[in-house]
Amino acid sequence: MTSYAVVVPTLVRDTLADCLGALAAAHGPRPDAIVLVDDRRSGPGPGSGPGPVDEPLDHALRVLGDLRERTTVLTGGGRGPAAARNAGLRTVTTPWVVFLDDDVQVGPHWCAQLVEDLKEASPDTAGVQGVITVPLPGGRRPTDWERGTAGLARAHWITADMAYRTEALGQVGGFDERFPRAFREDADLALRLLDAGWRIRQGRRTTLHPVRPASRWASVRQQRGNADDALMRHLHGPDWWDKAVAPRGRIRRHAAITAAGAAACALAATGHRRAAAACALGWAAGTAEFARARIVPGPRTRDEVTNMLATSVLIPPAATWHRLAGAWRHRHAPAWQEAVR
Repeated sequence: MTSYAVVVPTLVRDTLADCLGALAAAHGPRPDAIVLVDDRRSGPGPGSGPGPVDEPLDHALRVLGDLRERTTVLTGGGRGPAAARNAGLRTVTTPWVVFLDDDVQVGPHWCAQLVEDLKEASPDTAGVQGVITVPLPGGRRPTDWERGTAGLARAHWITADMAYRTEALGQVGGFDERFPRAFREDADLALRLLDAGWRIRQGRRTTLHPVRPASRWASVRQQRGNADDALMRHLHGPDWWDKAVAPRGRIRRHAAITAAGAAACALAATGHRRAAAACALGWAAGTAEFARARIVPGPRTRDEVTNMLATSVLIPPAATWHRLAGAWRHRHAPAWQEAVR
């Protein structure tokens, strides 16, 4: 029988109980071990078992039933999901390790389907990806945030549900912990495995990824990921987008809009009114096009339109700043060689 462990990095959000409940209810061979890595900056402390924990985590652990005896809780220290997954990986002794996000819900036959996926993996297969489905509301068009989450169903190699051969992860050093967010760290790992001669295939097991609530400024905060794109470019070259089968995004347009806005302010301050007006017109046109591209596919409610207009003004400069800051910060970054075994 193929044995496996499950590693879940978590901030102990409300979704964790649903995640663990679905795992406990899934039919099929049970995981040999479950490792929860509490990545809050003030976690419950490491240990060989659940031990004394705080109430939110204890509530989530209660749903595991008899699987709780196989569960270890570690402290991640708030260093991000890549470092948290590596911390969990260091405790794994099974041939396969499955990474789940704490906001997903595995299907009712997930354990059985997972074992079948792993049995069908050839010796040169490092990873087998699960099938992610994102439920969207019926009766209206999805919001910008909902469309962004729905994109996970088409993404390659995402660790929302990803099984990896433990040996392969040890060979390439696990996740690159210089990726501090749940963004690009999965693609970076996959590209390093592919470069090392391993294969990654699509499995048949299914996992649900609900759209979690988010603040109206969530899309602005997401622009921090542009720093991770800069690291990806440095590590994997300018064509990393194609290698990772990832959408290129709007960073060039964002940079142009930001430059036009900055130039308009500078020219106006120095008395060059006509030039300032021309740059301001370019900034307004670029911002309007960006806002329209986000509004048209959505529900077009007053709240959604207002949110899109406000964030469309803020996103280009935020994206540009984080991209430039990331390029400078990672300009001398070496290849990742951290040992995880």
